[in-house]
Parts: sequence; C-alpha cells; structure tokens
Amino acid sequence: MIRSGKEYIDSIRDGRVVYINGERVKDVPTHPMFKPVVDIRARIYDMQSEEKHRSTLTYEKDDEPCAITLRPPTCKADWWDKRRAVNTVIDDIGGVVTRVGDETVGEMWSLFDGQDVLNQVDPQFSENIRNHIDKVTVGDPFHVSANTDPKGDRSKHPKDQDPDMLLHVVRETDAGLIVRGAKFETAAPYANQAFTKPTIANWGNEAYSDYAVGFISNLSAPGIKMICRTGFAGRAPQRDYPLASRFDEIDSLVVFDNTLVPWENVLFYRHTRAATFIRATLHRYSAFAFVQRNLAFTDMMIGAALFNVRQTGLDKQPAVQEKLAHMAVYREGINAHLTAAIALAEQSPGGLTMPNQSLLYTGRVHACSNYHNIVHIARELCGGQICVTPDSACFDDEESGKWMNKFYTINESWEAEDRRKLLAFARDLLNSDYAGHRLTFQLFAQSPPFAHLGAVYRNFGWDGPLELVKGSAGLSDRVNDNKPLKGWLGSEPFLADE
Repeated sequence: MIRSGKEYIDSIRDGRVVYINGERVKDVPTHPMFKPVVDIRARIYDMQSEEKHRSTLTYEKDDEPCAITLRPPTCKADWWDKRRAVNTVIDDIGGVVTRVGDETVGEMWSLFDGQDVLNQVDPQFSENIRNHIDKVTVGDPFHVSANTDPKGDRSKHPKDQDPDMLLHVVRETDAGLIVRGAKFETAAPYANQAFTKPTIANWGNEAYSDYAVGFISNLSAPGIKMICRTGFAGRAPQRDYPLASRFDEIDSLVVFDNTLVPWENVLFYRHTRAATFIRATLHRYSAFAFVQRNLAFTDMMIGAALFNVRQTGLDKQPAVQEKLAHMAVYREGINAHLTAAIALAEQSPGGLTMPNQSLLYTGRVHACSNYHNIVHIARELCGGQICVTPDSACFDDEESGKWMNKFYTINESWEAEDRRKLLAFARDLLNSDYAGHRLTFQLFAQSPPFAHLGAVYRNFGWDGPLELVKGSAGLSDRVNDNKPLKGWLGSEPFLADE
C-alpha cells in the first residue's frame, strides 16, 4: 500500500554509502544538497493520503490504496489518470521533478511485454518480472532507472579495455550474480531501488554475453557506492535561486564493487537478443511521463516571459507577440502529441495499453530537439536584466536598497520586490547552472537525439506513404512494398537508447 513521507525518509536511512564533495554523507535526508528534493519526494508520498488528493493520486487494489502513477496501464483512462496525477503534483510542489518513480516504472512494463523473448532463456526471468511489477505496484518504493555506463573507449570491445567500463557479471553463485562496473543514475542516492540494464549493444557478435544483464538493484546493498556531482541546493539563498535550491535532482556514479544480485532480482542475463529487445522498447511507456515534464517546463518559460513583457509594457508589440506565438506553437505541439498518443493508444504485446508509439516518439523528438530554441526565445523576452540584476541582499540593504527599490519599481502594480522575484525566477529557469544542467538533461536523459530519431524510424507507419505513392504512381503489384525496413546502422534494428 502507499507509504507516508516519514516511512520513505526512514527507508533511505539504511547505511547506504554516498559521497558528495569528497565527503561521506552521514545522513542523506538531512544533508543540505539532498534535503530539498528528499522533502519533495516525501511530500508526494504524503499527498497520496490527503483527502484533497487521494482520489487523484490513488486507486484501490485488493482493498488497499495504491499509487495511480505506478499502476500498469490497461486502458486509455489509466493514461488520463496518470497525466492528471502528475499535473496535480507539479501544481502542489510549485515546480518540476522528473525522477520520482512514474517516469521510470514504465520500463518495467516494457519488460512485461518482452516475456516471450525472455522465456527463451529462462522462464524464471518472466516470473521475476511479474513479481517485481507487483512489488512496485503494492509496495510503493521509490523506483529509479540505471542506464548509462562510463563506457571508456567506445571504439573497443569491452574485453579489449578495462572490462568494468560496462557493468558485467563476474561470476555466478548459488545466491545470485556477482556484478562489477558502474552506472550513472539520477536520484539514486535517495531512492530505494533501480532497474539496472545494459546501455548499448556493445557485446560484438556474441549470442551470449556477461554484459547482457538486467536486474533490480537494492541501492543499499553491500558493494554499492554512490559518488555524486555537487548539488545546486545550498550554494546561494533560495530567494535568489528559487528553483535550484528546491528542485535539483542529484546525479551520481553508482559503483558496483562485486555486488551480489539475488536470483529473484535478475530479470535477464546472457541473452543479447533479450537485452536488445529491452533497449529497443525501453521507453514505450516512460517517454510519456518524461515528455509531460517538457510541457510543464514550457509553461514555466511562457509564464516568465509573458509576465516580463506585460510588466514592461511590451506585450502589445507585434514582434513580441510573434515570439510568444512561437512558444505557444511549441507548447501545443507537445500537448497535441501527448493527447493524441492517448486517444490512439495501442495494445502492447503483453496486453497492456501503451501510448501510440509513433505519436509518442515523434512528440519526444519535437519536445527535446526544440527545447533549446524555446529557452533562447524566453531569454530574449525576459530581457538582459535577468543576467545583470543584483542579488536579494542588495534589495534588503539599507543603503543600496533604496536605489534598487527606485529602479526596479515599474508601476503601482509591479513594485520592486515582485520585479526582483520574477527576474530571480527567470534567471534560475533560463541562465543559472541549474538551467544549463536541465537543458542537457532534457536532451539526453532518455537517450541522445539520434536515438530518439531511431525510435521514430522503427515506429512510424511507413506503409501508408508507400501505398499512397504506389496507387498514385500506378506502380505494379510486383513492387515489394512490404520489405522490412532496416535501422540506420544496417541489418540490426537501431537501438532506441544509449
């Protein structure tokens, strides 16, 4: 059943090994760089039990309340419910956090769809998948995703360099697999478990490989060490950086140092076809929640830009309206793809309901590949003051404050403090270290742009255009318009993710 915020916080006080800024973290929930996002995750857990949000965030399963975002989707209504739940959370916390579970649990549903492939290796793997999906649905853990390896020299086979550059199995035991290597993971230091799987098909022509392994990792297991990038929270006052100080999602290098993975947590192993299938279908569900966050970020940029031009009286200028219209077109393009992906949802191979794959993946390309352009338009509309405005201390100071109040007061509706708040928000959204990190995250978090296009290539309905041209041009029936389409790299389907 659903957990409380306190139960979640207590669950990550489990002796896990976490380093940040060169120091061992004594207590993750209270560390200044982790506390803001941990508190937000705890708040989401608490929201599920509140009368105001219970019907939006939870549903009944065997007479117990469970999280709607973690429910395997079996109809279109489930997707509308998930979309509504995520929007409710965003509205409540006043910002966007991507890795809170709903954006990663969908990868487990992709595994569920691949049971036929996995059964060719060992039927136990399919049973493990079903068991873990049930555990996530009922147990409500904070479940994240582990994808990217350090990789090393990517022109070489893993065995031709330090083999730990890609996570791999070093030996089998009666208790399970012993694994070595590392993964970069967002939110791992304050999550409960991660679905850990191969990054790319870099195992050569081997049918079986120690690198083709996927499993659920308990993030407090012996041998796991998490080495984090420096956080943005706590560097500067929250008044000056209202987003970075609250919504920074810490990334870490998760090291597996001869870590035991119990057999019941192994989801596939030594079968490259299974690993290839999983990588190619990994985001057939989770891309929806990811793109939905792009929509929320876009609304924040539109709101900041529109407030600024209205503050300064520029909103009536045609050139300004044109830029705002470009932002609206981008925003509604994302909205249209998400809406249509639900409206034209498809049945998955495992009997679940998945968003229309072509529309979902083209929507992801639209959202991610144009994101930086919208950031730049928003910067233009917010003006140069977002990069030259002094910090809040200068507004508070007795001597300098009178000048800040004079020059930042626009009219009786927009006094200096509101002007300062808007510029601080826009600076943090568009110009800060946090903003730069977020821009890169939106581009790469679900794989790089060329892989996004590879997913579109495999899921677009090519038969329609072929049939249209065949009929319009009067081509004969001898034309082989049913020839299987190949990926961009030759005979093997191009993998969706890196």
